[in-house]
Amino acid sequence: MPLYKRHIRRILVRSTNWIGDAVMTIPAVRAIRECFPCAEIFILAKPWVIPIFENSPYTDRLLIYDSAGKHNRIAGKLRLARELKEYRFDAAILLQNAFEAALITFLAGIPVRIGYDRDARTLLLTHAVHCSPRIKQLHQTEYYLGILKGAGLKKPGNADFDRSLYLRVSDKQKQRADEILAQYGISGNDRILGINPGATFGSAKRWFPDRYAYLCQRLKPFAEKILVFGSPGEEALGKNICETAGSHCVNLCGKTTLGEAIALIGRCRLFVTNDSGLMHIAAALDIPQIAIFGSTDHVTTAPAGSMSHILRVPTPCSPCLKPECPEKHHLCMKAVTVDMVCSLAEQLIINGNR
Repeated sequence: MPLYKRHIRRILVRSTNWIGDAVMTIPAVRAIRECFPCAEIFILAKPWVIPIFENSPYTDRLLIYDSAGKHNRIAGKLRLARELKEYRFDAAILLQNAFEAALITFLAGIPVRIGYDRDARTLLLTHAVHCSPRIKQLHQTEYYLGILKGAGLKKPGNADFDRSLYLRVSDKQKQRADEILAQYGISGNDRILGINPGATFGSAKRWFPDRYAYLCQRLKPFAEKILVFGSPGEEALGKNICETAGSHCVNLCGKTTLGEAIALIGRCRLFVTNDSGLMHIAAALDIPQIAIFGSTDHVTTAPAGSMSHILRVPTPCSPCLKPECPEKHHLCMKAVTVDMVCSLAEQLIINGNR
């Protein structure tokens, strides 16, 4: 019997481990809801990914995979499997590619286990979807939808799955964003821009801090304040940019939760960013943004928002997909000038005011 015709009451969806990847799974999560409108859908995710799904209209419950705590090591994985078994899931859909994801759902006794046949886990899946070279070259939103298509899941009426992103900001989050902005003397009528000069994985995908600082100086006429976003550990990066750029810049690096950052990005007239998780969040919020690409793959991981614009200069060595520049010259990032970013930024801001 085809999966979409089975009586499936409760579904476990294993989320990806990175924020940007989790955002790009939103179309797949929505598609699961469309395929099983009456089922309870649970998300299993690492703690830092949970905020992506907190206000989702497509899910019912969130379960934390505490891999650094009670679910650590072999004993912790067995504990997680026992915990999941108590929910009596009818199906598990693994958006995460690891062997471990399949093993845990297998040990939890979930009768239907769907995922790509990667990481030597085929025998642990009841519906192993072949991950062909063609699938690996698709944009990540299509890649995750491919799991469902490969398992034979269909929307009612056989309509195509929607690959658009959507993040809902709750009233509570909006109120908290207002409180944070008020701490820096920013009112609801002030014009706000945002930049995100950091990024995980390595320095190769980061545009230069001095260029971000100069950009902030150039964009001062267009905003009362420019918010500098970043993760814990990037406080010094934000501080240096703000000190160079001027008092209209606010260093929020390491000072907000992910949920707060989502709401604050939602207040920005424009967001300028490296390839990062916050880039995908801005895309899901449909905020006008400029995403600077160099070492990473703009085909598979481009921001999927209608208001997102990629800025890159093709170079012989790009994309290298390396965390650090193998040639030590950062040519792909040097090729993106402040004038290029500023010109596009001014155009987007002016068009947004019409």
